[in-house]
Amino acid sequence: MLGTVATLRRYPVKSMLGEDLDASDVSRAGLARDRRLAVVSRRTGKVASAKYPRLWRDLLTLSAQALDEAARITLPDGKTVHSTDADVDEVLSALLDEPVTLTATPPPGATLDRAVPEAVLREGVRAEVPAELIELGAGAPPGTFVDFAPLHLLTTATLDRIAELSPYRRAHVERYRPNVVIQTRAAGFTENDWLGRDVCIGDEVVLRVIARTPRCAVPTLAHGGLPRDTEALRVLARHNRVRPFPDLDPEPCAGVYAEVLRPGRIRAGDEVRLADQDGAF
Repeated sequence: MLGTVATLRRYPVKSMLGEDLDASDVSRAGLARDRRLAVVSRRTGKVASAKYPRLWRDLLTLSAQALDEAARITLPDGKTVHSTDADVDEVLSALLDEPVTLTATPPPGATLDRAVPEAVLREGVRAEVPAELIELGAGAPPGTFVDFAPLHLLTTATLDRIAELSPYRRAHVERYRPNVVIQTRAAGFTENDWLGRDVCIGDEVVLRVIARTPRCAVPTLAHGGLPRDTEALRVLARHNRVRPFPDLDPEPCAGVYAEVLRPGRIRAGDEVRLADQDGAF
């Protein structure tokens, strides 16, 4: 056994703070209600993402909770607005100082801007820096706003290792935005060895790891009450610069992306098993 599920977390609105769950259904699109809504710029048609901090870092001052028929968004002053409210676009546009629309329908060929992380570290979050244009959900079924794959996995061992290597001796899970945090006694950055292997969670769900997770500027940003912390990325740049895929250049990475081979239901406390190189659990 690799370990157990320590935390399940979903993000009902992309780039906003999320919510912890005791249990969740898992479909081929990921956790139920995860990243099913997003803010889209009315000026550019691109999906708003804190990966481009100059414009969208304030999304991380908002938190979202999935309700039966909507998402409830909590604003920095504690007031709330629902995704179904008639004035939700007006409220979010005023807060972000950009004309935006909250939507559950990804635009055709949905894209976002991903600022070059090193440029953000060098120039700061308010600077206009070079950015890559990223197409959303290349490793996921259509209809959601995930960056790449349906699920993001991260171990407590990696969080502990980041904390050990940081001059601040801390690592906050919120900064890395995983869906499943796995409690394990394995070595830090153990996820680097999972590429191409299957992961079984509980009695039903089987995943396949399809990429190591390259890190953008988001971990360095303020998240709700957490202040900015550039070491959240610098540690990875110094100590875990690996290839997300075998044919890509090395990047700072933490955790892995996974696709869903067998849907089901997972719960906090479920056992997590990692297949060996021959595919056996």
